[in-house]
Amino acid sequence: MSAGRLPRVVDWVLLPAANLCAAFLVSGLVVLAVGENPLRALALLVEGAVGYPEAIGYTLYYATNFVFTGLAVAVAFHAGLFNIGGEGQAYVGGLAAALVCLGLDFLPGPAIVPLAILAAAAGGAAWAAIPGWLQARRGSHVVITTIMFNFIAAAAITWLLVNVLIKPGQQSPETRHFAEQAWIPSAQAVLGALGVPMPRSPLNLSFLLAIAAAVAVWAFLWRTRWGYALRATGHSEAAALYAGIDTGRVVIVAMLVSGALAGLVAANEVLGVQHRLLLNFVGGAGFVGIAVALMGRNHPVGICLAALLFGALYQGGAELAFEMPDLTRDMVVAIQGLVILFCGALERLFRRPAERLFAARRAPAGEP
Repeated sequence: MSAGRLPRVVDWVLLPAANLCAAFLVSGLVVLAVGENPLRALALLVEGAVGYPEAIGYTLYYATNFVFTGLAVAVAFHAGLFNIGGEGQAYVGGLAAALVCLGLDFLPGPAIVPLAILAAAAGGAAWAAIPGWLQARRGSHVVITTIMFNFIAAAAITWLLVNVLIKPGQQSPETRHFAEQAWIPSAQAVLGALGVPMPRSPLNLSFLLAIAAAVAVWAFLWRTRWGYALRATGHSEAAALYAGIDTGRVVIVAMLVSGALAGLVAANEVLGVQHRLLLNFVGGAGFVGIAVALMGRNHPVGICLAALLFGALYQGGAELAFEMPDLTRDMVVAIQGLVILFCGALERLFRRPAERLFAARRAPAGEP
């Protein structure tokens, strides 16, 4: 272990836990400042997130989106890229899935649902491939282009919903509902068919798709030649070029995979919950995915755990705002933002002290 390295359990478990505790400590001070009991607020948040079956369903539903977007950020990050275009890629994925469901609604469910899921992934991949190509072949920075493409996607979807795809006879900018065979089954329906009662919630089988995507990303990154080339490029582009890797192609492939994962948010939202295309169905999941990937150390296992945490914060925060009226919804969002701040932007807050501590413990006796 080099002088600056930390034991894996410290790097992957203790440091994220320290960041999380610091975020909750500052959040407790915010709660205290408005005259509420921080311990009661924490108890209400936990109860609202995992205290009863319906809450667990909502937590897992939110976590599903964050797994997809967290994986999307992680794949690009391993290639040395910072894809912050998950919002736009999810929007285009939703558009592609909706077009399949609206145009092929004569097909049976076993045919149309896989086609719609593939279309969602393909739409997200296509939208991410353009910034990837621009960086690989024209030198445009992917951070700037993906930000721009978020706005372009949002504007394009708005125009299409208002002027082209809107259901006739209504003013709300959304499409008609899809045929029922194009819906991804809900967890309530599936478990009910197996004799397991479950309260109604948005949780659907996209959750299993998210778990499968996490396994697939792990296998792709650490068990394939393409994954090795991608990680080598991320560690050192010059060394990868010297080894004969086409780094430009790696950048494009990384963005394709990243965009496809972000596009799968549409499987959960458009196919599994809303059953139609409507405005703002992504709901900020693309940006939350950045914090999820950072907190999960860009590893699929860590991303799944971080997604569960943020899913719990979303669901528990809604319950907290209901039970404590003095804690408005905006304040709950601020508390969630503190978690993102400490686990994302201040991710290295405790790293340097920990590195100095372990370096001092490894130093030979008498060495300053």
